[in-house]
Amino acid sequence: MNADEVAAIIEREIPEATATVTTPRDPDDDSHYAVDVVSPAFEGQSLVDQHQLVHDALGEHLTRDIHAIELTTDTPE
Repeated sequence: MNADEVAAIIEREIPEATATVTTPRDPDDDSHYAVDVVSPAFEGQSLVDQHQLVHDALGEHLTRDIHAIELTTDTPE
């Protein structure tokens, strides 16, 4: 799984989301990602709930394909 695939899953699963996914440790390390997600779906939700939406969107990929994510979430300005 690569960064573009991770972004596509998030954008498909979370309404109106824009996901930016990078590999912060090593460009060739495709199991650690930095993920920045912006979506109006996060409005009024706690940070924990926002992060849970992203985790739910990624589902089993978090245990099979992705070792770790550094996650930031926000609503559009």
